[in-house]
Amino acid sequence: MSVLGWLDGTLNGTAFEAFGQSVKWSDMVGNVMGLIALALGWRRSIWTWPAQFLAGLILVAAYTSAQLTGGVGKQLLVIGVAVWGWRQWRRGAPAQGEDRGSAAAGRPSGDGTGGGAGDKADGRITVRFATWRERGRLLAGTAVGTLTVGGLFMLYPQLSWSPWADAYIFVGTLAAMFAQARGWVEFWFAWLLVDLVGVPLAFGSGLAFSGLVYVIYFVLVLWGLRDWWLRSRAEAANAPTLEGASA
Repeated sequence: MSVLGWLDGTLNGTAFEAFGQSVKWSDMVGNVMGLIALALGWRRSIWTWPAQFLAGLILVAAYTSAQLTGGVGKQLLVIGVAVWGWRQWRRGAPAQGEDRGSAAAGRPSGDGTGGGAGDKADGRITVRFATWRERGRLLAGTAVGTLTVGGLFMLYPQLSWSPWADAYIFVGTLAAMFAQARGWVEFWFAWLLVDLVGVPLAFGSGLAFSGLVYVIYFVLVLWGLRDWWLRSRAEAANAPTLEGASA
């Protein structure tokens, strides 16, 4: 037996049975790694990206064994975004708002360190709310992406049995990860919107384990949203004010 064959047989073997369904090792371990990645994102740890990368690799095996081409494509894109997010956070780029003045670039982080340099030193990122322009671009990109992917799934029904819900979750996940890489608080709202569709879709598909994971995601997202929201307000309050700004 080849190494790849052994890995496939091991990862896609049955871990346990629940609710009348067999839960594969790849499905279980990949989803657990995804939960770890989300928790690390809440902590603003740069290690959220390697965790997401590993989760994506494992879930590729799970979706391949289930012959879900759309799911495989989603995980491949998630892997790519994880690499990009790691590079963004290493550079401290999300700490800089594209529509902010030079004063915002030097604002202290919630941990009492300086701007981008402090973020690089401790592996944490300075968080903020996106500007209205950034929100508009994110929403527009998400809408166009959902229509495009949903249309593709409609043309090729073998890619997904629920084309529009699948497309919504697929594109929404990428939008959430993009916003996370930029350090925007809105990334938690994007995850909430994904979970609202993901939970009933998973249970309706007979995927009880995945549905349970989505419920856990939902709770963690609410927790993380509160933390990032409070941190962004504290960092905004500590930001230096430009002379003459009140004039």
